Amino acid sequence: MTTPLYSVGLRASLSAIAAAAALAGCSFIPTYQRPSAPVAASWPVSAGPTADAGQAAADLPWQEFVQDAQLRELIGLALESSRDLRVAIQNIEQARALYQIRRADQFPTLGLSASGNRSAPNAMAAFGAGSVASQYTVGIGVAAWELDFFGRVAALKDVALASYLATEEARKSTQIALVAAISSTWLQLKTDTELQALAERTLATREQSLSLTKLRFDNGASSALDMRQAESLTASARATRAQQVRLRAQDINLLTLLVGQPLPDRLIPSLPTAVAAQAPRDLSQPSASAAPPAPLPTFAEVPAGLPSDLLLRRPDIRAAEQQLIGANANIGAARANFFPRISLTGSLGRVSGDLDGLFGSGGQKAWSFGPSLSLPIFDFGRNQATLEGAQAARDIAVSQYEKAIQTAFSEVSDALAGRATLGEQLAALQAQMTAEQDRYRLADLRYRNGVASSLDLLDAERSLFAVQQALAQVRLAQRANDVALYKALGGGWTEPAPQTPVATAGAPAR
Repeated sequence: MTTPLYSVGLRASLSAIAAAAALAGCSFIPTYQRPSAPVAASWPVSAGPTADAGQAAADLPWQEFVQDAQLRELIGLALESSRDLRVAIQNIEQARALYQIRRADQFPTLGLSASGNRSAPNAMAAFGAGSVASQYTVGIGVAAWELDFFGRVAALKDVALASYLATEEARKSTQIALVAAISSTWLQLKTDTELQALAERTLATREQSLSLTKLRFDNGASSALDMRQAESLTASARATRAQQVRLRAQDINLLTLLVGQPLPDRLIPSLPTAVAAQAPRDLSQPSASAAPPAPLPTFAEVPAGLPSDLLLRRPDIRAAEQQLIGANANIGAARANFFPRISLTGSLGRVSGDLDGLFGSGGQKAWSFGPSLSLPIFDFGRNQATLEGAQAARDIAVSQYEKAIQTAFSEVSDALAGRATLGEQLAALQAQMTAEQDRYRLADLRYRNGVASSLDLLDAERSLFAVQQALAQVRLAQRANDVALYKALGGGWTEPAPQTPVATAGAPAR
């Protein structure tokens, strides 16, 4: 029995495709080696708790780090509504689609085709004087499938994969930055609310002092210098209050932008009732006797660990490394351009001169097989320039990766320096405020008994106000430094582990 010609050709085509696929896989991608970290092996200041003293920042969920219920609620709203986070997620989807496109290039694309053609063999046939030839075909085929002998397509796939993985790390960095930004802005809002309340109390005190000084001036008991000094301090307090009102409003606007939706009223810190409706106060009770400010939110303490931990913990460093891996793979694709590209085109189907008989006895089986080869000979240096550009891009990626490590090292070092010194600074300011409060009380007592001048009292009040402002700012800096350290160590991404359901009574043991 004679084997049909189309069967022999089909087997030959399939054998050639299989052999080409087996031979494919050669790669010109340089062997990747992670660059050494260009930072010291230890932190420049004491890292505080050791790595074994507690849970690492990168493993501590933000829900456990943040110990304020209102702030946790704000962060939860932001993770649902933040437009920056949505863009980061869509970037991942886009990178995933591009990777799938590059991956699909490694496999042949099958397509179904059908065509029909009617032609007249001579001019008279067009007017019905002769026969008209007809031909109809239908088949399935492969169009220009590149056999990846030299790894060009595989290298481009690796580039797309690295870009996709880098985008995923960028999404984690976006969430970490969002958690830190909301926490810092919330702390700033709480502090500006406290400072506005302090400015309101100080303004009320100075307005009363001005009224008393004016009364004494009208009766000849005070000089014009005392009068002008009281007016100056009152105007200064009024300007400070206006500034704090503006800063507090801007904090609310920024927090609304970060959250991505209007803030619920219950989550906006309100001024104390005593400030909103300030009543005249006896000057014998100094402003320092006002109720203490509401405490700022606290955060869980995290150990710094070792600088080498940053290589595995910081998403931005991992993203920079993926970009370096992609740039390294792109060199392989550029090198492959110097070698031939082999493509296969083939089809299998039926052909007939009659449309009705295309799939019947009137049709005939048909196949085609067409390999093609393209070899660069002279391209005016295009491929060489492409390779040099890819190598330069790899060198740039190395520098960016090293810069990311150095930046992370600097951020952690700054936060550790803050943790080591802000506590001492805060304690010193608290001691200074206690002294200034007592000084103001004594100056007020001496002034009312005619022993001291009004300038002594106003100077004591001005010093107390300045120390109270500085204390609030340092308290803010201490809490913000906790957030900065948590962010610098890669914290803010890990989600809490799912809760294990509690076994009910009488459940069988497993």
